Amino acid sequence: MGSKERFHWQSHNVKQSGVDDMVLLPQISEDAIVGNLRKRFMDDYIFTYIGSVLISVNPFKQMPYFTDREIDLYQGAAQYENPPHIYALTDNMYRNMLIDCENQCVIISGESGAGKTVAAKYIMGYISKVSGGGQKVQHVKDIILQSNPLLEAFGNAKTVRNNNSSRFGKYFEIQFSRGGEPDGGKISNFLLEKSRVVMQNENERNFHIYYQLLEGASQEQRQNLGLMTPDYYYYLQSDTYKVDGTDDRSDFSETLNAMQVIGIPPNVQQLVLQLVAGILHLGNISFCEDGNYARVESVDLLAFPAYLLGIDSGRLQEKLTSRKMDSRWGGRSESIDVTLNVEQAAYTRDALAKGLYARLFDFLVEAINRAMQKPQEEYSIGVLDIYGFEIFQKNGFEQFCINFVNEKLQQIFIELTLKAEQEEYVQEGIRWTPIQYFNNKIVCDLIENKLSPPGIMSVLDDVCATMHATGGGADQTLLQKLQAAVGTHEHFNSWSSGFVIHHYAGKVSYDVNGFCERNRDVLFSDLIELMQTSEQAFLRMLFPEKLDVDKKGRPSTAGSKIKKQANDLVATLKRCTPHYIRCIKPNETKKPRDWEESRVKHQVEYLGLKENIRVRRAGFAYRRQFSKFLQRYAILTPETWPQWRGDERQGVQHLLRAVNMEPDQYQMGTTKVFVKNPESLFLLEEMRERKFDGFARTIQKAWRRHVAVRKYEEMREEASNILLNKKERRRNSINRNFVGDYLGLEERPELRQFLGKRERVDFADSVTKYDRRFKPIKRDLILTPKCVYMIGREKVKKGPEKGQVREVLKKKVEIQALRGVSLSTRQDDFFILQEDTADSFLESIFKTEFVSLLSKRFEEAARRALPLTFSDTLQFRVKKEGWGGGGTRSVTFSRGSGDVAVLKASGRSLTVSVGDGLPKSSKPTRKGMAQGRPRRAAQDPTRAAPGPPRACRGSAVWGSDLCQAWADPSPSLGRMARGAGHCTSTWVKMWTS
Repeated sequence: MGSKERFHWQSHNVKQSGVDDMVLLPQISEDAIVGNLRKRFMDDYIFTYIGSVLISVNPFKQMPYFTDREIDLYQGAAQYENPPHIYALTDNMYRNMLIDCENQCVIISGESGAGKTVAAKYIMGYISKVSGGGQKVQHVKDIILQSNPLLEAFGNAKTVRNNNSSRFGKYFEIQFSRGGEPDGGKISNFLLEKSRVVMQNENERNFHIYYQLLEGASQEQRQNLGLMTPDYYYYLQSDTYKVDGTDDRSDFSETLNAMQVIGIPPNVQQLVLQLVAGILHLGNISFCEDGNYARVESVDLLAFPAYLLGIDSGRLQEKLTSRKMDSRWGGRSESIDVTLNVEQAAYTRDALAKGLYARLFDFLVEAINRAMQKPQEEYSIGVLDIYGFEIFQKNGFEQFCINFVNEKLQQIFIELTLKAEQEEYVQEGIRWTPIQYFNNKIVCDLIENKLSPPGIMSVLDDVCATMHATGGGADQTLLQKLQAAVGTHEHFNSWSSGFVIHHYAGKVSYDVNGFCERNRDVLFSDLIELMQTSEQAFLRMLFPEKLDVDKKGRPSTAGSKIKKQANDLVATLKRCTPHYIRCIKPNETKKPRDWEESRVKHQVEYLGLKENIRVRRAGFAYRRQFSKFLQRYAILTPETWPQWRGDERQGVQHLLRAVNMEPDQYQMGTTKVFVKNPESLFLLEEMRERKFDGFARTIQKAWRRHVAVRKYEEMREEASNILLNKKERRRNSINRNFVGDYLGLEERPELRQFLGKRERVDFADSVTKYDRRFKPIKRDLILTPKCVYMIGREKVKKGPEKGQVREVLKKKVEIQALRGVSLSTRQDDFFILQEDTADSFLESIFKTEFVSLLSKRFEEAARRALPLTFSDTLQFRVKKEGWGGGGTRSVTFSRGSGDVAVLKASGRSLTVSVGDGLPKSSKPTRKGMAQGRPRRAAQDPTRAAPGPPRACRGSAVWGSDLCQAWADPSPSLGRMARGAGHCTSTWVKMWTS
């Protein structure tokens, strides 16, 4: 990632690029929307909002803002706090699921190559990172993440539009426990493009797994599976074998690892690969004419596919060149064998290959589902990653089905963001001026209507029900019947070889050649019987049909299946709270920073972004039934908490007046309250959070009192053992409590600016640093789990703030980079931090606490103990700059009088004299536990007494699980109490009085 790109992202609040939320555009037009998206795209901002809808533009390169830092940044943050990001939408979904106890879903739409699959990956990755859980939950998370490379290997392919195009649809439900832990999941897959197994267009590839296997197989696998170079196989006929940016060998290893994680045994993994190879070899069986009948051209080519499939090569030859058909004559039914011609034999071979691959794909989906299944459903987040809208030079049955599903998804978007929202305002009596938009329901009805007039799919199924064999002439019959049924429809036209549909995304011409054949989707009973004779139980398991039973009734078609799946999907999505990601493809070159204005404008138009902005601008960001609104925000006033006993509408009005919400920010409907702007809602959330914070503090205080007595002695003992028999102790420090934050960091944003937003602080104190001339300088010393920070102050020399004092980061050292710590054996407060280039000679009355915590963090980071040196003659290295030069300085400690150290410098040496302290063998006493908070030394009266941190933030200075619960903007009181019960912080005894 480039430093420039990261600078853009991190300095978002300084450098504005276009408009984050296009609801705020000064002018609402397609040109203004495209111009704003272009400006942001060129500045490497690929995400933009329209209210709660996320617009994502494919950058065709790796962006720098998908790291753990961004996950921390967006977790628990309100939408307006940070730049638009897919993590913000995902975090909002996750929290809403827990807060409202409602299932959520995200609908990712856009044309092929717009970035839908990558968006789905980031959503699942974010949820995996922010959700908790133990070993079992981690196993489910691993399966969720590893399902991606496995299904991509078997379900994605290179097309002319996209190098990693999903050739199937996927709805992934991540199921959660009531505590928000992902503990199950379920995948529904739609319409795998089986025809790709046997045929690809020019400059396209078959499914990735074929090239992964041929490139990544071991020598033993190559021999056992008879693997050759890609150009040997007829089913890889497009002559496109490599893809820029794709490492098939590496991806093959990832695919095998994914199968392992999901729980597919090694022997079954081998059978899966054997079946993939068997399909490849099956494609090399060719036919020639022999008296108008088909004959296998080279019998030798039958042996290897038959071996890999575990079937007899003679029976394979028989079933590819003949077919058993039922004949009715004189009221009786009998089976006869019909010999096939060359075209029919090739069709039969391809039907077997497609059937084998489709059933293998279904097996993999089912294997993932079995690994994630849970006994009962609680909460879920659904992620819809489905093939994008496609317009190719030649569009067939697959494109027709793909575009139909996208038409249905567009209908959901229109229904829920344009139509239903406006209808709700009218029903609720909200003041509203209707906004016009195109409703694509008319196109959906054209395709799927059952009656009067019948839709295209109904006509197609009727034609398929009467066609014979491979369907000669059926496609032209289909075209004639379509002309009769829907020829006058305003969104339909026909031509000599096909028909045109005016989709929401534009006109698409479909070639009817092969429509009926692919819609029938029949695998002949001969082939099923053949595979049921396989020696491999795995293959027999893929063909469980009872043929006598399955013969009854009209067979289902591919069109009827996808229509049912699409409508079931719509019903599922409507039962969830929907969220939307609208993906835009900026160019056809697949190159970064390439912007095709007309292409983007076309997508902006058909996605209805202008209408979406207008409705969002005039509408309301939030609406809730009175009862649910009261249930959530009743805590804000004493009259509504714990229960409002009057009319719910009046209760909501009382609550909104009590929190001083402006009258123009909300309207009262018949059954719901409508809040205008997100900021008004965030204000309510912050007030609610503060109320819960007060409750949480009460729980925390009680818990600390309970735990402190047991925990304090153990922690104090750990710190004391570091100095035991090595250093004299001060009388005032041996039994004192540890506080950690002696700077009140939560109220010091000028210091926190140098730390990560959610970086936890273990220790913070104002210390004295001695330079090369032993001159004392004040520094703020901060210890986090990863780094040691030293912050100083200096006057601004230029600009409008000239003369003012500001904080400056003087040093940041990663903990594992430390070489050790040196201390004397006397009762002084000096210590030396030994670093790579130059050491730091410091003085702090809380050195024991700091060194104790530093030792723990060093051991965690470096996996070894922190080197500690105790000697009365110490040396520290200084940088070679300015007067005094570099090299080393020595410090000698000697016996003096009193508890206050006396310093005397001479050249490059310093002598520290101090009286005797408690013996080196001194240890804390139980009596010391009764002492209160530590007090500052008398010689430093200017130092402010520490105040308790605001416990409601995830960045609190102490790191308990309770604090992590507080990081959620809307946790329940019970969850906070449970968090306290799991507290493991080293600061659990803070503020016990």
